[in-house]
Amino acid sequence: MDPHKRSATIEVIDARERVLARGRYGTDTDGYAQLLAAGRRFPDRIWAVEGCAGIGRHIAQRLVADGETVLDVPAKLSARVRVFDTGQGRKTDPVDAHSVAVAGLRSPALRRVKIDDATVALRLLVDRRDELGRTRTETVNRIHQLLLELIPGGAKKFLSHAQASYLLRTAPAPVGIAAQTRHHLAGELIDELTAIDAKIKAADQQLRRLVTAAGSSLTDLNGIGPSTAARLIGDVGDINRFATAAHFASWNGTAPIEASSGDQKRHRLSRAGNRRINRVLHIMAVVQLRHDTPGRAYYRRRLAEGKTTMEALRALKRHLSDVVYKRMVNDAKRARINATGPGGQTGATLHSSADGPIPTVASSDKSQPGPATRKRRTNLAATP
Repeated sequence: MDPHKRSATIEVIDARERVLARGRYGTDTDGYAQLLAAGRRFPDRIWAVEGCAGIGRHIAQRLVADGETVLDVPAKLSARVRVFDTGQGRKTDPVDAHSVAVAGLRSPALRRVKIDDATVALRLLVDRRDELGRTRTETVNRIHQLLLELIPGGAKKFLSHAQASYLLRTAPAPVGIAAQTRHHLAGELIDELTAIDAKIKAADQQLRRLVTAAGSSLTDLNGIGPSTAARLIGDVGDINRFATAAHFASWNGTAPIEASSGDQKRHRLSRAGNRRINRVLHIMAVVQLRHDTPGRAYYRRRLAEGKTTMEALRALKRHLSDVVYKRMVNDAKRARINATGPGGQTGATLHSSADGPIPTVASSDKSQPGPATRKRRTNLAATP
C-alpha cells in the first residue's frame, strides 16, 4: 500500500511477484470498507504499508484494529526497490505500491505494526514538549528585540518571564506612538511567556510521572531529564530489538562509519541514524562536560590520546550510547522479572526498528574497529 491522507493505492502480489490485483481507494469510511473487502478476497494475506510511523499510521492502525497483519515498510527501502526495478527515480502511486509490495515480500525482518501503546503516548507528549520549547525561544527572541528599543543595552541573554516583567516595569516611560506600541507588545509577549512556562512545567511533571510509571531509571543518568528520557523510551520502544550496543549506536548515528580504501584505514562521522536520539546523546554529553562526571574524565582521556575536541566529543557520545543502552537493557530485564516473577522466561520479539528493518551492523557500520567483544584467554601456564 502507498498511503496518503485521503487515498491509498494497493497492489496484490503472490510469492513470485505476479500481480493479482490493483486498486485505489479513499480513506473515508466507505473507501476504507472497500479497501478492506478487496484485501480480504485473499485468505492468506499480509499488508505491507509504507511509512507506518508517519503518513501511513492512520490507515495501518485501522487495519491492525480490524485484526489484519500489517508490516511497516520504510520509505527509504521502497525507494531503493523502485530505483532497482525501474532504473530511475520517477514515481507514481501504482509504481510506489508495487515497490512497497516487493519490499514487504523480500524483506524478512520488517517491523510488525501493533496497536498504539504507552510508548506512543510518550512520543506524542515529548513532541508537544519540544514544540513548547521552540515557541518559548521564539517568544523570548521577540521580547529581546522590543526591550532593546525600550531599554538601553537591552536585556540579558537568558530571560525569565519574571525578569522580563521587572525590566518592562522599570523601563523609562515610553514617549511617542511607536514606543508606546513597543511597550504594549512587550507586555503581551511577557504574558504569553508566562503561560508557556506554566505549560512547560506541567508537561515536564506529566512526562516525569509517565517515565517513572514505565519503570525507567534513565533520569538517574547525568544529563538525562524527563523530556529526554521520554524521547528515548518513545523512539526506541523495545530495546531488545538491538542485539548489541553496537547495533544501537549504528541506529542512533553515534557509531563512526568505516570509509577505508586499499591500505588506508579511516572512519568518518555518520550523518545517518535517528537524529532525535543523536541530539539527546549530544545534550547528555554537553551536560556531563560541564560537571565533574565520568563523562568529562573520558573526554579528557581522549584528548590526551591526541584527538581533537570534536573527535573527543564524538567518542564521548559513542560511549554514552553504550551507557544508555546498558541502562535500558537493565530496565527491561527488571520489568520482565517483575512481570513474570523469578525465573520468568522471555520469548522472541517481533519488534524491530521504528524506521526500518531490524538493525544489523555491516562491516562499515561497526561502532569501532576490531571485534566488539574479547574472549578471555586461557592462561596455559596455570593449567595443571
